[in-house]
Amino acid sequence: MFESLIGLVAIIALFVIISRQQSRIGLIERELGALRSLVLSGVVPPVVRLSDQEAAEGKAHTSSVSAPAADIAPAISDPAPAMVQAMEVEIPAGESVPGPWSAPEAAPETPEVVPAAAAQAARQSDVETALGTRWAVWVGGIALALGGLFLIRYTIEAGIFGPGVRLTMAAVLGLVLVAGGEFIRRTGFKVPVQGVAGAYIPAILTAAGAFILFGTVYAAHGVYGFIGPALAFTLLGAIGIATIAAALVHGQALAGIGLVGAMVTPVLIASQAPNPWALFGYLAIVLAATGVIARMRDWQALMAAAFFGTGIWTILYMTDAPGADLSAILFIDAVTLAVLALVWLSGRGSEAESGFDWPSIVPGAFIAFSALGLSVDATFVAAGYALPGALVLVALVATAFFRPRAAPLLHAAGLVTVMIHLGIIPPTTIGSNFSQGNLGFDGLPVAAGNALTLPIGIGLGLVFLAAGLWAARRFAASVWIRAASWAAWGVIAPLVILLALWLTFGNLDRDFAYAAVAALLVVILAAGGEWIARAEEPPLEGGAAVSFALGGAAVAGLLMLHMAFGSGWTTILLGAAAIMPALATRRRSYPVLGWISIAAVIAVLGRVAFDPTIVGAGFLSTTPVFNWLLPGYGVPALAFGFAAWQLAHTTNGRPRLAMEAAAALFTLLTLAMLVRHAMHGGVINSDAPTLAEQAIYTLIAIGAGAILIAIDRRSPSSVLRYGSMAVGVVSVAFVVIQHFLVLNPLFTDESTGRIPVFNLLFLAYLLPAVAAGGLALYSRGKRPKWYSAMLALVAALLAFAYATLSVRRLFKGEFIGLWSGLGQLETYTYSALWLVIGVALLTAGVWLKSQVLRIASAGLIAVAVLKVFLFDMSELEGVLRALSFIGLGAVLIGIGLFYQRLLTRAAKEKG
Repeated sequence: MFESLIGLVAIIALFVIISRQQSRIGLIERELGALRSLVLSGVVPPVVRLSDQEAAEGKAHTSSVSAPAADIAPAISDPAPAMVQAMEVEIPAGESVPGPWSAPEAAPETPEVVPAAAAQAARQSDVETALGTRWAVWVGGIALALGGLFLIRYTIEAGIFGPGVRLTMAAVLGLVLVAGGEFIRRTGFKVPVQGVAGAYIPAILTAAGAFILFGTVYAAHGVYGFIGPALAFTLLGAIGIATIAAALVHGQALAGIGLVGAMVTPVLIASQAPNPWALFGYLAIVLAATGVIARMRDWQALMAAAFFGTGIWTILYMTDAPGADLSAILFIDAVTLAVLALVWLSGRGSEAESGFDWPSIVPGAFIAFSALGLSVDATFVAAGYALPGALVLVALVATAFFRPRAAPLLHAAGLVTVMIHLGIIPPTTIGSNFSQGNLGFDGLPVAAGNALTLPIGIGLGLVFLAAGLWAARRFAASVWIRAASWAAWGVIAPLVILLALWLTFGNLDRDFAYAAVAALLVVILAAGGEWIARAEEPPLEGGAAVSFALGGAAVAGLLMLHMAFGSGWTTILLGAAAIMPALATRRRSYPVLGWISIAAVIAVLGRVAFDPTIVGAGFLSTTPVFNWLLPGYGVPALAFGFAAWQLAHTTNGRPRLAMEAAAALFTLLTLAMLVRHAMHGGVINSDAPTLAEQAIYTLIAIGAGAILIAIDRRSPSSVLRYGSMAVGVVSVAFVVIQHFLVLNPLFTDESTGRIPVFNLLFLAYLLPAVAAGGLALYSRGKRPKWYSAMLALVAALLAFAYATLSVRRLFKGEFIGLWSGLGQLETYTYSALWLVIGVALLTAGVWLKSQVLRIASAGLIAVAVLKVFLFDMSELEGVLRALSFIGLGAVLIGIGLFYQRLLTRAAKEKG
């Protein structure tokens, strides 16, 4: 079936090619006739030669005429010898020219070309070129390779020749094809048509021959057993390497075929006693040969494929952990790095060039993975392979340092180092429980820290720290992204190692030894950041590499505080530490300094979110105000405020705004937590707040809004401006939701206290009313009108609620629940009180020229009117009903008279 398909494809291709020959010959004849006519008429000189420069530039390759053949004079039967000379056009070496059926190039004298006709001719030329040159050659090469195999199969089925003769004939055929390809190449074969370099016939013949030779050697060993594994291995390897070498003259595709054959050879040859040194020695030769050839031709895909094949064999060998030979693994890793650094990357670019070499990704990934296996696999660790694994990581870093374009090696080494040391942390220590408490590698649990873990961690940390800072300074002025990469791993790896070693071997409560190491790391990274900044161009710009170094110093400081101090002091000192980078902006304008202060804010927020009591609920004193809450929240608030002030005088920008917001937030948190602590007897819990506690929170929010407005007037800031309005809106929400609905003693029947005036109603309604009214008055002209109007309206509602609930308390006593009913005198008192409050609001609105108060007065009086006509008429009796209507009428008439006089006065002033 397959043979028939190949024959059918070949027949169709030949039919298409032959069917076009007549039209091509006719086109050539017409071109010759046109040229003869032009030459004999004297329009074109008898000898046409392209100059070397014109040929190199490809300006013109042949002459053409667009006129139809019928318009050209009949060709002369006896061409002149000069005509033959005129058709001779020199073709520069290594270039191709259009085929005889290609669309002719328009001459400079021909200004008009029909686009549709030209496009159709180009499409026809592409299809014909593909069929006649590329496809035919490719199918022919495949047919030759398969023909050799089918010949062997036929002789086997027919029994014509013995196995030895058949293999000899196949080998001869393969050698003949290789020799034929070389012969055609040496005879000066050139691809004569544009766009068909991929159909290079010598390369196709050589590839077919190599394919047949591979099959012959494998059949001689695997099928008939004529040769042993050693000889078969040697022959297959030799064929593969020879094929790769032949690619120097035949192209990269042939090298790929040889590389695949060379990499597959160990799979094809089975051995009763596998020798890892034979395998990796063979792979080293193949890799080195491929590296040399790929470097000569700059074939990146071939080099990456060679690294990939070698890496796959290394990982497959390591999966047989009990029988793995450490020296063989280290040997192939060393050879891979040597080929990468000394062969492939030799002379490729300069240190000042940006970018990286993408084939380096492959060896970096596989070698780092082998180091990961040596370091965490239980079998390898038990055999003492963790130290060699660490040395492999060091070799990766050294290679990346020696060859800057091999940056992927640095990233691979850093990532694996982080994975190794995160794996040694006991899961119970960091609260992790992946896969029942085990992190795994290849399905096996990660080995816990052992005696070598500590020295290995220290060594790797020092290597990354030194190399990272040195390389960051080295590239700071030329390639910033490379400098940033080195600085990042010079910070990340030592910090992760320090954290892992502390969590694994240190004392989690207090460990001054590890704290000293962290403090030393703070100094080194801070000094390293300054050292890198001095090498920048221009100096002291504070680029990405400097930011990584200083950010690493901040993280090291965070670890130092956790290692050396308890919970309370850690939170306090961490908040105070936000001052340090802000003060540093007096000397250096590095952008990262302000963001480090913000990072301190985030760290403190994380700590108080984890433990709002600062020192733990069991250690928090019950003494009001003077307990750990005051410094735990107050000191960070003061530090953040000072940092914001300092940043406002130096770098300014977003960090300053964030620090202002943090200072305001922690100030409110300080007051709120102290109130919560005092109101709950020294206990910070999750119980719902009482009305008294909520009233204090509301007063704090209103006061904070006024303070932010005052600060904003002295030091304008968008954070203070919008923050003050946000606090005001929050306070209004507190009032509406908590004071009026959820915690209203009218609904909860909560005790209002035994003291007549200074009771819960005074704290929850009258004081917030005064505070909201004062803030509304203070914010007029400083904030939007809607903001002041909102606060004024809430103040009026709070005052109304206080007066109404006070009347209720006067009649009902300490408990004023709604379900205790209403008396007639109480009902009348509400009507009179609401009318008095309405008149008072009207007076205040006129005096303060506040339309909101006047509207509130009108609304309250309207409510009083509805109450009198709808409720009092049915509920009140006798004199109370009469007094209710008389009082309402008197008030309404008085209001009307007041407005008439007010309008009359206004009219006289205008007149």
